[in-house]
Amino acid sequence: MRACVCQIVPPDVLARLAKDRKLTPAQRRAFARAAKLEPEWRGLRAATTRVAQLCRDTLPVATVAAAVQAPVSITVFDCEHGNVLPGRSVIQPYSSGDDTARRTFTETTEVARFYREIFGRNSLDGEGMALMSSIHYSVDYNNAFWNGGQMVYGDGDGEIFLDFTRATDVIAHELTHGVTQFTAGLAYEGEAGGLNESMSDVFGTMFRQWRAGQNVAAADWLIGADILGPGARARGYTCLRDLADPGADHCLAPQPSHFSQYRKGMDPHESSGMPNHAFQQAAMALEGHSWEIAGRIWFQALTGPAPSPNMTMKLFANRTRTAASKLFSGRPAVRAAVDVAWKVVGL
Repeated sequence: MRACVCQIVPPDVLARLAKDRKLTPAQRRAFARAAKLEPEWRGLRAATTRVAQLCRDTLPVATVAAAVQAPVSITVFDCEHGNVLPGRSVIQPYSSGDDTARRTFTETTEVARFYREIFGRNSLDGEGMALMSSIHYSVDYNNAFWNGGQMVYGDGDGEIFLDFTRATDVIAHELTHGVTQFTAGLAYEGEAGGLNESMSDVFGTMFRQWRAGQNVAAADWLIGADILGPGARARGYTCLRDLADPGADHCLAPQPSHFSQYRKGMDPHESSGMPNHAFQQAAMALEGHSWEIAGRIWFQALTGPAPSPNMTMKLFANRTRTAASKLFSGRPAVRAAVDVAWKVVGL
C-alpha cells in the first residue's frame, strides 16, 4: 500500500490560478497557499500509510461476524477556519444548522452505504473503518483531500471554487482513495498514479449517478461540476474533468484520452484521463446503471487481486477483461464491450 497526493484539484491548476492576473491578489494568495501545502500533505500521508500497513501486517485483529457488525461510525469536526485537525467535534451533525456539517455527514453516510449495498464492502478498509471528516479548513481553502486517515474539506474562495462538500462526486472521489489505499495499494506515480486517480473519478461519478438515480444516458459524466463558482463558469469552465470528453475546453483540468499521449512523469490527475474514458465507454455500451455491470467489473479488478503498487494500465485493463468474463460468463457481450472500451483509448 502506498500513499498518494489525494486532492481533488490538481497541483498544476492551483499553480496556474496562483499566477492568474485576472484574479484578485487575495484569490491568488489562496491558490498559492493550497499549492504550497501539497508536499507537506504528501509526507503526512506517506507516514500514515506506512504505519497502517505495518499494523495490518503485524498486529492480530478479532474476527467479527458480518451479521453483528456495527454500522460505520461517521463523525464530523469543524476546524472553524483554523488549520489544526481534526477541529471541534460537531454534535449531531445530521441535524446541524450548518449546511456543510449536515451535508458532510449525510453524504459520507451514503458513500458507506453505496460501498456496502452495491459492492458488499464494509467501509473503506473492508473492516468497518470509522469515517472522520473535518470541515471549514483554513480560510478560502481551495481543495478537499484524503490524508490517509480522514477527510478534510475547504470552503473554496467563493469565486473559482465553492464549498467542496457541495459535490457528491468529490466526496466519493476522495473517500475512494481510502479504498484504493487498502486494496490495490496503487502508487501515486507513473501509470499506477493515473490508475489511482482514475479509480476515484470512476467511483466518484458512479456515486453521483447512484445518488441521483441516473442511468448512463442521463448522466453528464462530469467531475466537480457542483464546486465550480461563478468566476470559473464565466470563463466557460463547467467541471474539473469530463469522463466522456477528457480534453474538452470546458474542463478546468483537461486530460488526454488516448494512451499514445501518455508521457513519463505525467501528473496522475492528467494521466487518469485514459482509464476514465475507458470506463465511460464501457458503461455507455453496457447501458443501464453504471454501477450494475461496469462498476462491478472495475471493483473486482481493483479489490480482487493482491496489491499491485506499480500496476500498469495495460495490466488493469486486462484485469477488467478477466473480471468481465468471470462475473458475466454467460454474457460474452459484456466482455466484448469492456474490450472495445479499452481499445478506444489505446489499451
